[in-house]
Amino acid sequence: MRILRRKRSRLGCYNQPADMMNLLQVNFLPNGGNLPALLRDWREDTMNFLRHDAPKIVLVVLAAYVVTRILRAIARKAADLHIKKLPPGVRVQQVRTVASVITSISVFVIFFVAALEILGLLGLNLGPMLASAGIAGLAIGFGAQTLVHDFINGFFILLENQYDIGDTIRAAGVKGTVERMSLRQTVLRDEDGTVHTVPNSVIQIVSNMTRDWSQLALRVTVAYSEPSDKIVRLLHEVADEVRHDPNFADEIVSDIQVPGIDKVGNGEAEYLMLIKTRPNKQFPVSRELRRRIKQCFEKNNIRAAGPGRIYVMDTGTGQAS
Repeated sequence: MRILRRKRSRLGCYNQPADMMNLLQVNFLPNGGNLPALLRDWREDTMNFLRHDAPKIVLVVLAAYVVTRILRAIARKAADLHIKKLPPGVRVQQVRTVASVITSISVFVIFFVAALEILGLLGLNLGPMLASAGIAGLAIGFGAQTLVHDFINGFFILLENQYDIGDTIRAAGVKGTVERMSLRQTVLRDEDGTVHTVPNSVIQIVSNMTRDWSQLALRVTVAYSEPSDKIVRLLHEVADEVRHDPNFADEIVSDIQVPGIDKVGNGEAEYLMLIKTRPNKQFPVSRELRRRIKQCFEKNNIRAAGPGRIYVMDTGTGQAS
């Protein structure tokens, strides 16, 4: 009976609210359960943070925001000034893409530095975080080497203006007209309509066949017996007619050259004509030249080259016929 009374008295003492609060303070609160002192320390730390660190954080955020706004304005103005110096429709998309990429990278760097400054003001240890970020970045870099190579190579293709949309190029073993281009890939369409998607990382050598102007080498073959001076004179006349034709004057960038005989043999003589035109305009000009050359030769009774002779060898007798 005495033992039961003692147990009840002990349990009853823990049912008092004041005793329960003291028990929680002693067991769960630091500094020996001094709750008022703990609250006072928290209040002092909060006030110190608001007085000293919070203004610094606000200043860092405002500085990062102002710098990014200024950077975007400068990049936009520089791109607009560069575009105004270009002919209409040339490299507008490429210039804006380069400006956008440079701005995005710069903004990322600015906010990354600002985030590090804010974390330092909050009292966080940046060493382990930077080490973890470096290891994660290294792993991602090994896993996406080709993608990173695509973006880097594409950036320099745009920056150096190696080719434009609408140019005819040969790259990575395929040839075609550039329909789309980005930091990731270049899309080409060849003569038969096939579309080639070329990752920028595999483009090592670019052969641009329509940069600034295109040149056409037109070869005219006539009979060997025709006077050379007469043929050259007639070709010059046809070239002058086409050069000053209003329908083709804007498409031909210089006088058409007639160097003379380029090759002779087999009863024929081959004359060379060199025509420089605007990009992708060499085909309609060459068709018009051929049409007028044919009319001129018919008018002046110029004989075309005869068909080549065919030798048939009798393998049984060894005689030719």
